[in-house]
Amino acid sequence: MAARAKFRFSKPDAGIFLAAACALGLTLAPRPASAEDDGIPRAWDGRPDFNGVWQAIGTAHWDLEDHPAVPGHPDLGAIGAVPPGQGVVVGGEIPYNDAGRAQKQRNFARRATDDPEAKCFLPGVPRATYLPYPFQIIQGDRKIMFVYGFAEANRTIHMDKETPEPPPLDSWMGRSHGRWEGDTLVVDVEGFNGEAWFDRAGNFAGPGLKVRERYAPLGRNALLYEATLEDPAVFTRPWKIRMPLYRRLEENARVLEFKCVDYAEDLVYGHLRREPTR
Repeated sequence: MAARAKFRFSKPDAGIFLAAACALGLTLAPRPASAEDDGIPRAWDGRPDFNGVWQAIGTAHWDLEDHPAVPGHPDLGAIGAVPPGQGVVVGGEIPYNDAGRAQKQRNFARRATDDPEAKCFLPGVPRATYLPYPFQIIQGDRKIMFVYGFAEANRTIHMDKETPEPPPLDSWMGRSHGRWEGDTLVVDVEGFNGEAWFDRAGNFAGPGLKVRERYAPLGRNALLYEATLEDPAVFTRPWKIRMPLYRRLEENARVLEFKCVDYAEDLVYGHLRREPTR
């Protein structure tokens, strides 16, 4: 199980936060862009400065593929329905093999109870990126941290490993190794436990999943996010998703912890009660 460090970005914790950043070798102060720059904020080493709070806008957290509006929880009316959305899969369709397609359909039929998000499990990669909550990037030259609000998820991008180390154990968030290709941050992730889903529609992969992420600046306040996903046991070929990420510009933008365990206990453990509620 991935470590679940607790981060609270409130003013009283500012000193603790900065001390932790220094311990990780993080560089928080950007270098002002010069006249010949393209508007991309730069860190002290000339790399793009990704420090800040970011968020995806769209319906990928409902379904990575094109999808119409469909009913949701019947007691909530329109609030509980699934909105229509344009897909983010390059080429339009996830290339499942026959067994993978059948499992995806079973997941969809049981999504109200089996979705790991509903159970407050860690979201995995790439799902953590496009959940409907902001996340924070804390950038250093040797390590880059991604902090997510949902389920206190976080991960470290290891930038100081010329030869990526194999994951010590499989986990929800995997192990991430990064490098720079020009101004693009490239992250390779593997070592998954095979339990995470990609969205609320039941799209998934197994423990053999390998993800290559690319974070490319689109100016001062936007990134182009791409993730190539490969798992020969589930898909017929590698495939890719693509979407923009936007910097949150509010003066007090921060990541707030969504401690969702309290809201998932009945779903996960209700059947074990003396008088079952499930």
